[in-house]
Amino acid sequence: MGHVLLAPDKFKGSLTAAEVVHHLTAGLRRAAPDIEVRGFPVADGGDGTLDAAVTAGFRRIPVSVAGPTGAPVNTAFGYADGVAVVELADACGLRRLPAGVPEPLRASSRGAGEVIRAALEYGCAEVVLGLGGSASTDGGAGLVGALGVRLLDERDHELPPGGAALRHLRRIDLTGLHPAVRRTRFVVAGDVDNPLLGPTGAAAVYGPQKGATDDDVLLLEAGLTRWADLAEAAVRDVNPLGAAASVGVGPGQPVSAWPGAGAAGGVGFAALGFLGARFRPGIELLLDLLGFPAALVGAELVVTGEGSLDAQSLRGKAPVGVARAAVRAGVPTVAVAGQVSVDPDQLREAGIQAGYPLTDLEPDPAACLDRAAELVEKVAETLAADWLDPAGPPRRR
Repeated sequence: MGHVLLAPDKFKGSLTAAEVVHHLTAGLRRAAPDIEVRGFPVADGGDGTLDAAVTAGFRRIPVSVAGPTGAPVNTAFGYADGVAVVELADACGLRRLPAGVPEPLRASSRGAGEVIRAALEYGCAEVVLGLGGSASTDGGAGLVGALGVRLLDERDHELPPGGAALRHLRRIDLTGLHPAVRRTRFVVAGDVDNPLLGPTGAAAVYGPQKGATDDDVLLLEAGLTRWADLAEAAVRDVNPLGAAASVGVGPGQPVSAWPGAGAAGGVGFAALGFLGARFRPGIELLLDLLGFPAALVGAELVVTGEGSLDAQSLRGKAPVGVARAAVRAGVPTVAVAGQVSVDPDQLREAGIQAGYPLTDLEPDPAACLDRAAELVEKVAETLAADWLDPAGPPRRR
């Protein structure tokens, strides 16, 4: 038979995607020692995007940048053939908060901009920015600040970092914008379609997840509103129509209202407006970029998965993106997950033939997290018994 292709996302809070691949491989080979297994860890633009790129052959280019609170962090971008892959979460995401303490009013996206700047100076012609896991709600102000945009108050002093400070914005100076921005293609990998402002915007919906109180949300909303008002005029000569087309709107609609402008605490707004970025669904973009269609050639079975396979997953997260690509190639797909909260018919409609939850073996969620590695291996053995037939193509027995 052909090979089994393992293409899981991370199990958040327990295993990285690469670790899931490792433990799936161990379990499968215990059950079927002669099986050929190939690993292809995936991500949808959030945590793990950089690691997935490196596993797929991109070279890791180290860089030190400002974390979400300004403390330096060591990160990198992935590089191959003129393309850079930048993971916002690894530069200035929630997991980079010192001691995990949220800073909803002051956290900044500057670190992601510093990684992009390093990629531009490396000579990259295209930058793929993975959104997800952001610690800030600054509308991407920190990101563009790292690229030379100056945000000034009424005294012409530069604003301090964070979304709350944007309430005092009086002028945006684009004269120092890095010259490579206008000749570089930017693509954003993201699945959030929220606008920047309002009840479904970045502050209202995602601010509380980053530690914002109700009063903090009001401050952040005021800052983002001021930022949007001044930025709209400032970016008219930067923002090409292609960016609008990528999110399905015409040129007359303000960028702050475009789907995706509220992604990553408003970094989507800055990417669309200042960088002219094109949005693509995260998993779809990354599978194409990392060469997943080629990896499918000769595969007899795909095993995907993530920590929680739920209704949100069905809206296009990594496992469903993997399954859809596999369906197009005629390869059956099954999923391993910490828990599965959708029914088998919904899974099959999404292209996943069967789900294998770890909670079938360990119903206690805390114990399931602690024992995730062991349980993934055991589930892989069950999966092998169900699907791997040495005499022919995989099929459920």
